[in-house]
Amino acid sequence: MTTPPRHEPESPRDLVGIGIGPCNLSLAALAHPLAELDAVFYEQRPGFHWHPGLLIEGATVQVPFLADLVTLADPTSPWSFLNYLRTRERLFPFYFGERFHMQRAEYDAYCRWVSQHLPGLRFGHQVDAVRWNPERDVFEVDYTHLDADGEAEALGRTYTRNIVLGVGTVPYVPDPLKPLVEAPGVPVVHAADYLEHRAALLAAGHVTVVGSGQSGAEVFLDLLRHRPAGREKLHWIGRTEAFAPMEYSKLGLEHFTPDHTRYFHALAEPVRDRLVAAQWQLHKGVDAGTLAAIHDELYRRTLDGGWPDAVLTPGVRVRTAGRIAATRVELHLEHVQQGSRSRLTTDAVVLATGYRERPLDHILAGLDPYLRRDNKERPRIDEEFRFILDPSVTGSLYAQNAELHTHGVGAPDLGLAAWRSASILNSLTGKEPYPLPARTAFTTFGLDEPGSRVPTARQGKRLTPLAD
Repeated sequence: MTTPPRHEPESPRDLVGIGIGPCNLSLAALAHPLAELDAVFYEQRPGFHWHPGLLIEGATVQVPFLADLVTLADPTSPWSFLNYLRTRERLFPFYFGERFHMQRAEYDAYCRWVSQHLPGLRFGHQVDAVRWNPERDVFEVDYTHLDADGEAEALGRTYTRNIVLGVGTVPYVPDPLKPLVEAPGVPVVHAADYLEHRAALLAAGHVTVVGSGQSGAEVFLDLLRHRPAGREKLHWIGRTEAFAPMEYSKLGLEHFTPDHTRYFHALAEPVRDRLVAAQWQLHKGVDAGTLAAIHDELYRRTLDGGWPDAVLTPGVRVRTAGRIAATRVELHLEHVQQGSRSRLTTDAVVLATGYRERPLDHILAGLDPYLRRDNKERPRIDEEFRFILDPSVTGSLYAQNAELHTHGVGAPDLGLAAWRSASILNSLTGKEPYPLPARTAFTTFGLDEPGSRVPTARQGKRLTPLAD
């Protein structure tokens, strides 16, 4: 453990991180051995927790364990998952278990272990505002120190030359269902809070799961496994045309490489927007093993004759919703392909409707005059994950998992967290503390890839263009 540099309150730090989720935790872990770097990270929560409402028993992370906080940038780091296992004397059991994907609860425990040992992390600190001070050429960061109950305890301010935003995502609730979630009574909950309400959902007479992605599949499977055979009373609906498996072929996974990220960033803005929507199955499909487990459980319940009381219908959207008396919910449905409509009455609803990037307008309000935006008023972000600011701003503002529109489907993927963190540290320090590979995919994503760094000896013969 290196000792962080002593910080003078009025002196600007080199880096302030806002938010401590996996992305900024990765950055903090890789920044830790850089003794000359004065960095601090603020998080309003009292401690690290990763999707606690979805730590369903047996659910696994959808990336291999090598996609931990540090390994793909520095396999020798003391903050690797394998070193975590070693400190817990669990390395041999993990080895003999031949597990390539860790359980989600284990990933949460690993990240919490890192967060409890890294210096420079400040939990219980809510960042309120960020401004640029042109007289001092620094960012000003105002924060509130919260007590154990989340109440304001003290106000503070720090100065920094650089900021990295890692504020993560928030649960998304479609507009037709917002009134149901906000009203008391019938359990209508987002999947992010599933475990907190699991007992009530298991006791409900009929439960509907809305959402055909991984979270919806995991919630449906857990409910199915714990409701009596023949009286399951479950309904699973989703907007996609099928309960589709996630693209998990080896070449398909190359869309989650630095090579594809660089290719995507160089595309025109309208092309990028179309591509993000078209590539949904790369990151919004369901793990094939989860789909198989659902089918196996449904099949097992047919062994004594009859079919389970469970309905699975893809291609359905919820048009509107309302309450019936005080105890039931009525969903007004539309089948996209048939163009037909119907009503579904249920006792409880789980919204596995995904997440959206956390809005940045509030926290960046003080920087708004300096931000450069695209045609849809989104922040422009350069290849090195820096917000493009007015040239008068000499500091850098970096994005972590807020750059889907500029860097593609790899932005929220845990497998690229260490590479992105290393890229940010290389950019910020002006050095190369983490040498990164020039090439990471066998796929060549474009005919004319800008910045291709493949050695000349390995490049194929160039074709002579045909005359028009």
